[in-house]
Amino acid sequence: MLMTADHHSDLPAPGQRPRRRPGDRLRNLMRELVSWPTLLVIAFCLLVGIPVTVALTPNQQLVVLGQHISVGARPPSLSLSGPAQLVRVGNTELDIAPLQVHGPLRPQLTLGPVQRNEAAAEVLRPDTTRQARADAASTLGNGFLRWYVLGGLGLVAFTLSACAVAGCARMLTILRRQGRTGREHVTIAEIGHRCAGTIGRMIVLAVTASVLTWGVSGALAYSGAARGLADVRSLSELVGAYHLSPSPVGPKVFGYSGAVIGDSRAARVGGPPPDRPTPEDVACERSADSLAGELSRLLPAQVLNLACSGASIAQGLRGPQQRGDTTLPAQVGRLKQVQDLRFVVVAIGPNDLGWSDFLTYCYGVADCADNLTQGEFDYRLAAFDREYGNLLQDLDELPGRPQVVIVSSYDVFDPGADCPDSRGPAQAAGLTPDKIELLTERNAQLNAILAGGAEKYGFDVARPGLTRLCRPGTEGLGPDLQGLSDSHPFHPTGIGSIRMAAGAARLISPENGG
Repeated sequence: MLMTADHHSDLPAPGQRPRRRPGDRLRNLMRELVSWPTLLVIAFCLLVGIPVTVALTPNQQLVVLGQHISVGARPPSLSLSGPAQLVRVGNTELDIAPLQVHGPLRPQLTLGPVQRNEAAAEVLRPDTTRQARADAASTLGNGFLRWYVLGGLGLVAFTLSACAVAGCARMLTILRRQGRTGREHVTIAEIGHRCAGTIGRMIVLAVTASVLTWGVSGALAYSGAARGLADVRSLSELVGAYHLSPSPVGPKVFGYSGAVIGDSRAARVGGPPPDRPTPEDVACERSADSLAGELSRLLPAQVLNLACSGASIAQGLRGPQQRGDTTLPAQVGRLKQVQDLRFVVVAIGPNDLGWSDFLTYCYGVADCADNLTQGEFDYRLAAFDREYGNLLQDLDELPGRPQVVIVSSYDVFDPGADCPDSRGPAQAAGLTPDKIELLTERNAQLNAILAGGAEKYGFDVARPGLTRLCRPGTEGLGPDLQGLSDSHPFHPTGIGSIRMAAGAARLISPENGG
């Protein structure tokens, strides 16, 4: 009887919960840990929650050494480790190879445009260099820490939301099962009361797994960055060597409010020669009705023509260009010597891509949409993207910060165009609608890079509205583009040059063009 009395004394009174023994809580957690609903929730929170958190956590905006920098993390990839990344405005994404980080959190810094100011100069002065670097490192570290804490809170919120959805799903599953068995009616409240412990344990396990994973990822990011920085002794070791902006070339130039740099479209090959042409004018095939010449007539401003036929960014704008026996200095270098410069118009791109190669190929073969030439175009476009970023940096650092207008590339044919210029010589396959569509798409990719880079630097973009070949020309004026029978096919005529100049002139502010 005593044993019976003792036994019954351990039973809970009506309305009371059973007493829990010391090890029950741990055993219940372990049992819940191996249940498939909880395992699915944990896997979802880690495999989906962390990438979503990285993508949605806003970068922290900082000012370091007078430069605007945002700090965050690059999107996770399927690899177990990867480098940190520096993104410089101007279409440049640079992997920082020494900073190899294991795990999903790989730091990303976004910089630019670079500003020249007193704060930036502190890092170059011997008496302030050490303190400036220490302050910069501290600011960046604190910025990433803030991003990391915000991301952790976001991951916890994501995990709680996932657990709430999973808990509702588990309750609905039990309710459906009760309905199928035909047992007594059970309310949602009763099922919630029964599942409270199970759902609570699932939440504890999922949040714990997410927090631990986020913590380990943060520790790996810190150790990877610290380990990489320990062996770095210079900026070039950190991000690789970088080409300097072209130095000023030649004597100082006075009397010009604007200047044009670029290729044969801006030089206007095939037109009448300018009055008293210089050897450079002859070598570059510059015309009297060039883009610079027409801008001088449209605006109350003198415009210097530095454009040259055959110029690319590397050989022409940022580096010297060889034209026959004449070596022409970098156009940007000449540009830096123009005093009181108010605006610059830039026309560049097709020569960097070797556009004539793809155009000739499409004229000659039945189908030019093959993987080999597409791969070559992608390679050249990527190379142009990098060079264009360097050019934008040069233009942004010009003395006096003149207004910059980028001229986009024009399409030569309408879709479905059919005329002698599109058909080509008798022995050629000619341009079919599919080929024209391919060339139009590639030109659009070039223009996207031109416009995207200009937008990031706050430069203007002029889009020439030239009448395409195979269309009727403007009555009494003639076509805007030279055809196959002309000396320089697909280049602007005198009328086309006027239209290009008009498009650029509309964007030049009155205080710069007056």
